[in-house]
Amino acid sequence: MRSEILVATTNAHKLREIAQVLGGRVQGVGVRVNENGKTFEANAIKKVKAIKLKPNQIAIADDSGLCVDCLGGKPGVKSARYANPPTPQNLCWKLLRQVRSSELGDRRAHFVCVIAIKYPSGKIETVRGVCRGKIIHEMRGEHGFGYDPIFVPAGYKKTFAEVKPAMKNRLSHRGRALRQLKAVLAKVIE
Repeated sequence: MRSEILVATTNAHKLREIAQVLGGRVQGVGVRVNENGKTFEANAIKKVKAIKLKPNQIAIADDSGLCVDCLGGKPGVKSARYANPPTPQNLCWKLLRQVRSSELGDRRAHFVCVIAIKYPSGKIETVRGVCRGKIIHEMRGEHGFGYDPIFVPAGYKKTFAEVKPAMKNRLSHRGRALRQLKAVLAKVIE
């Protein structure tokens, strides 16, 4: 029997990225947890534990965020809640203002994605993807979501919001974590 993969998210953009890398065999599941962990791992594990599984199901949950060097790693685990309301434009504008006002002026940053995997046995493990790059001076591009319009991956000139989804999946923190996840899942499911 083929395993069903449940994803702890109601974010359509995130679910689409996950489905593209894992081959479309995923189903989004809304979970409500207080994401108050101090690490991406803690939040991802908290979310995946909230999913009840049937014997032929595996659950995954991610926590991801942007860490900016001149801001001491902020917004980090609070990336999705860094501005109020947390719309992509508000998040980007707040971050751009803070980077501009930083005395260090260092625009280096990295995205982190940790995916927790829960098996029917209750066993949980994690994989991690990181994408290094920099924060630019203004928002550019129409694709993606969150901080994508202000982040340029190392070695490239376009933001995540300017590249096609397939290219973003190849370069991004989530894409890197999902490829690790795919390798892990290949060992345990048909």
